[in-house]
Amino acid sequence: MAGTKSTAGWTYDVHPGLAMVQSIIAGMKQKTGRSLEEWVQWVKQHGPATEKERRDWLKSKHGLGATAAQFITESSVGKGNDGDPGKYLKSAAINVEKMFSGPKAGLRPIYNALLISARKLGKDVKICPRQTIVPFFRHHVFAQIKPTTQTRIDLGLALKDMKVPRRLIDTGGFARNDRITRRIEITSVAAIDEEVIRWLKTAYQMDA
Repeated sequence: MAGTKSTAGWTYDVHPGLAMVQSIIAGMKQKTGRSLEEWVQWVKQHGPATEKERRDWLKSKHGLGATAAQFITESSVGKGNDGDPGKYLKSAAINVEKMFSGPKAGLRPIYNALLISARKLGKDVKICPRQTIVPFFRHHVFAQIKPTTQTRIDLGLALKDMKVPRRLIDTGGFARNDRITRRIEITSVAAIDEEVIRWLKTAYQMDA
Protein backbone atom coordinates (compact mmCIF):
# COMPACT_ATOMS: atom_id res chain seq x y z
CA MET A 1 0.00 0.00 0.00
CA ALA A 2 1.26 3.47 -0.85
CA GLY A 3 2.35 5.74 1.95
CA THR A 4 0.48 8.72 3.25
CA LYS A 5 1.62 12.29 3.79
CA SER A 6 1.75 13.91 7.19
CA THR A 7 0.70 17.49 7.71
CA ALA A 8 4.36 18.40 7.19
CA GLY A 9 4.32 16.72 3.78
CA TRP A 10 6.34 13.59 4.61
CA THR A 11 5.30 10.29 3.08
CA TYR A 12 5.35 7.38 5.53
CA ASP A 13 5.18 3.64 4.92
CA VAL A 14 3.14 0.77 6.30
CA HIS A 15 4.91 -0.90 9.21
CA PRO A 16 6.02 -4.47 8.31
CA GLY A 17 4.50 -5.69 11.58
CA LEU A 18 1.01 -5.17 10.16
CA ALA A 19 1.36 -8.39 8.17
CA MET A 20 1.75 -10.30 11.43
CA VAL A 21 -1.30 -8.54 12.89
CA GLN A 22 -3.39 -9.45 9.86
CA SER A 23 -2.23 -13.07 10.14
CA ILE A 24 -3.21 -13.24 13.83
CA ILE A 25 -6.66 -11.84 13.10
CA ALA A 26 -7.23 -14.16 10.14
CA GLY A 27 -6.30 -17.30 12.10
CA MET A 28 -7.86 -16.48 15.46
CA LYS A 29 -11.24 -18.14 14.84
CA GLN A 30 -9.66 -21.40 13.75
CA LYS A 31 -7.05 -21.46 16.52
CA THR A 32 -9.16 -20.27 19.45
CA GLY A 33 -12.78 -20.92 18.50
CA ARG A 34 -13.69 -17.24 18.40
CA SER A 35 -12.91 -14.36 16.07
CA LEU A 36 -11.27 -11.23 17.42
CA GLU A 37 -14.61 -9.42 17.52
CA GLU A 38 -16.22 -12.32 19.36
CA TRP A 39 -13.40 -12.44 21.91
CA VAL A 40 -13.57 -8.70 22.53
CA GLN A 41 -17.32 -8.91 23.14
CA TRP A 42 -16.86 -11.93 25.43
CA VAL A 43 -14.16 -10.20 27.48
CA LYS A 44 -16.24 -7.06 27.87
CA GLN A 45 -19.26 -9.08 29.06
CA HIS A 46 -17.59 -11.74 31.20
CA GLY A 47 -14.00 -10.70 31.88
CA PRO A 48 -12.35 -8.69 34.66
CA ALA A 49 -12.23 -4.93 34.64
CA THR A 50 -8.56 -4.06 34.13
CA GLU A 51 -6.30 -4.71 31.16
CA LYS A 52 -3.82 -6.80 33.14
CA GLU A 53 -6.55 -8.88 34.77
CA ARG A 54 -8.14 -9.53 31.39
CA ARG A 55 -4.85 -10.66 29.90
CA ASP A 56 -4.13 -13.03 32.79
CA TRP A 57 -7.72 -14.29 32.75
CA LEU A 58 -7.56 -15.15 29.04
CA LYS A 59 -4.36 -17.12 29.58
CA SER A 60 -5.35 -18.93 32.78
CA LYS A 61 -9.06 -19.58 32.23
CA HIS A 62 -9.18 -19.90 28.45
CA GLY A 63 -5.71 -21.25 27.73
CA LEU A 64 -4.76 -18.59 25.22
CA GLY A 65 -1.15 -17.88 24.37
CA ALA A 66 0.51 -14.64 25.41
CA THR A 67 0.29 -13.04 21.95
CA ALA A 68 -3.40 -13.77 21.43
CA ALA A 69 -4.27 -12.75 24.99
CA GLN A 70 -2.38 -9.49 24.66
CA PHE A 71 -3.95 -8.73 21.30
CA ILE A 72 -7.51 -9.40 22.49
CA THR A 73 -6.98 -7.48 25.73
CA GLU A 74 -5.63 -4.40 23.98
CA SER A 75 -8.53 -4.47 21.51
CA SER A 76 -11.01 -4.74 24.39
CA VAL A 77 -9.76 -1.48 25.92
CA GLY A 78 -9.53 0.42 22.65
CA LYS A 79 -5.78 0.06 22.16
CA GLY A 80 -5.79 -2.74 19.61
CA ASN A 81 -4.30 -2.60 16.13
CA ASP A 82 -6.69 -4.20 13.65
CA GLY A 83 -4.06 -4.41 10.92
CA ASP A 84 -5.68 -1.81 8.70
CA PRO A 85 -2.88 -0.08 6.70
CA GLY A 86 -4.93 3.09 6.26
CA LYS A 87 -5.49 3.45 9.99
CA TYR A 88 -1.82 2.80 10.68
CA LEU A 89 -0.68 5.46 8.23
CA LYS A 90 -3.09 7.99 9.68
CA SER A 91 -1.88 7.27 13.22
CA ALA A 92 1.76 7.35 12.05
CA ALA A 93 1.44 10.95 10.92
CA ILE A 94 -0.36 11.87 14.15
CA ASN A 95 2.36 10.18 16.23
CA VAL A 96 5.05 12.27 14.56
CA GLU A 97 3.13 15.50 15.09
CA LYS A 98 2.82 14.65 18.79
CA MET A 99 6.49 13.67 19.10
CA PHE A 100 7.68 16.97 17.67
CA SER A 101 5.25 19.39 19.26
CA GLY A 102 5.36 21.44 22.43
CA PRO A 103 8.77 21.45 24.15
CA LYS A 104 10.26 19.22 21.42
CA ALA A 105 9.04 21.29 18.46
CA GLY A 106 12.54 22.69 18.04
CA LEU A 107 13.79 19.22 17.08
CA ARG A 108 11.69 19.15 13.92
CA PRO A 109 14.42 20.52 11.58
CA ILE A 110 16.80 17.79 12.78
CA TYR A 111 14.11 15.17 12.20
CA ASN A 112 13.40 16.50 8.71
CA ALA A 113 17.08 16.45 7.79
CA LEU A 114 17.48 12.86 8.98
CA LEU A 115 14.45 11.75 6.96
CA ILE A 116 15.91 13.35 3.84
CA SER A 117 19.19 11.50 4.44
CA ALA A 118 17.39 8.19 4.96
CA ARG A 119 15.29 8.52 1.81
CA LYS A 120 18.44 9.14 -0.24
CA LEU A 121 19.87 5.75 0.77
CA GLY A 122 17.57 3.81 -1.54
CA LYS A 123 14.03 3.33 -2.79
CA ASP A 124 13.61 0.33 -0.47
CA VAL A 125 13.85 2.44 2.69
CA LYS A 126 10.61 2.39 4.69
CA ILE A 127 9.89 5.03 7.33
CA CYS A 128 7.35 3.68 9.81
CA PRO A 129 6.59 5.94 12.80
CA ARG A 130 5.45 4.56 16.13
CA GLN A 131 4.36 6.44 19.26
CA THR A 132 7.78 7.42 20.59
CA ILE A 133 10.26 6.50 17.83
CA VAL A 134 10.54 6.59 14.05
CA PRO A 135 12.19 3.38 12.76
CA PHE A 136 13.80 3.03 9.32
CA PHE A 137 13.38 -0.37 7.66
CA ARG A 138 15.02 -2.10 4.74
CA HIS A 139 14.46 -5.79 5.41
CA HIS A 140 14.66 -5.13 9.16
CA VAL A 141 15.07 -2.04 11.31
CA PHE A 142 18.46 -0.56 10.47
CA ALA A 143 18.07 2.81 12.22
CA GLN A 144 15.64 4.81 14.31
CA ILE A 145 14.99 8.39 15.37
CA LYS A 146 14.14 9.07 19.01
CA PRO A 147 13.50 12.57 20.37
CA THR A 148 15.11 11.78 23.71
CA THR A 149 15.15 15.24 25.29
CA GLN A 150 13.91 18.72 24.37
CA THR A 151 17.28 19.45 22.78
CA ARG A 152 18.49 16.10 21.48
CA ILE A 153 17.57 13.40 19.01
CA ASP A 154 19.24 10.00 19.33
CA LEU A 155 19.90 8.35 15.98
CA GLY A 156 19.98 4.63 16.75
CA LEU A 157 21.85 2.32 14.37
CA ALA A 158 21.87 -1.45 13.85
CA LEU A 159 25.62 -2.07 13.72
CA LYS A 160 25.89 -5.34 15.65
CA ASP A 161 29.14 -5.36 17.68
CA MET A 162 31.43 -3.78 15.07
CA LYS A 163 34.14 -1.42 16.25
CA VAL A 164 33.09 2.21 16.08
CA PRO A 165 34.49 5.58 17.20
CA ARG A 166 33.59 7.09 20.57
CA ARG A 167 30.91 9.27 19.03
CA LEU A 168 28.77 6.17 18.53
CA ILE A 169 27.52 5.26 21.98
CA ASP A 170 26.89 1.64 22.95
CA THR A 171 23.17 1.14 23.68
CA GLY A 172 23.67 -2.28 25.24
CA GLY A 173 21.49 -3.63 22.47
CA PHE A 174 23.93 -6.28 21.25
CA ALA A 175 24.01 -7.94 24.66
CA ARG A 176 20.19 -7.90 24.78
CA ASN A 177 19.90 -9.20 21.21
CA ASP A 178 18.28 -5.93 20.11
CA ARG A 179 18.95 -4.66 16.60
CA ILE A 180 19.84 -1.10 17.62
CA THR A 181 23.32 -1.37 19.12
CA ARG A 182 24.76 2.15 18.75
CA ARG A 183 23.37 5.68 18.95
CA ILE A 184 24.59 9.11 17.92
CA GLU A 185 23.44 12.15 19.88
CA ILE A 186 22.33 14.94 17.52
CA THR A 187 21.50 18.41 18.81
CA SER A 188 21.52 20.43 15.58
CA VAL A 189 21.15 20.05 11.83
CA ALA A 190 24.83 20.93 11.48
CA ALA A 191 25.68 17.84 13.56
CA ILE A 192 24.37 15.62 10.74
CA ASP A 193 27.77 15.62 9.09
CA GLU A 194 29.55 13.23 6.73
CA GLU A 195 30.37 10.84 9.56
CA VAL A 196 26.70 10.54 10.60
CA ILE A 197 25.64 9.93 7.00
CA ARG A 198 28.40 7.36 6.55
CA TRP A 199 27.30 5.33 9.59
CA LEU A 200 23.64 5.60 8.59
CA LYS A 201 24.60 4.25 5.17
CA THR A 202 26.66 1.47 6.79
CA ALA A 203 23.65 0.33 8.85
CA TYR A 204 21.51 0.39 5.70
CA GLN A 205 24.04 -1.67 3.74
CA MET A 206 24.39 -4.21 6.56
CA ASP A 207 20.68 -4.99 6.17
CA ALA A 208 21.04 -5.87 2.46
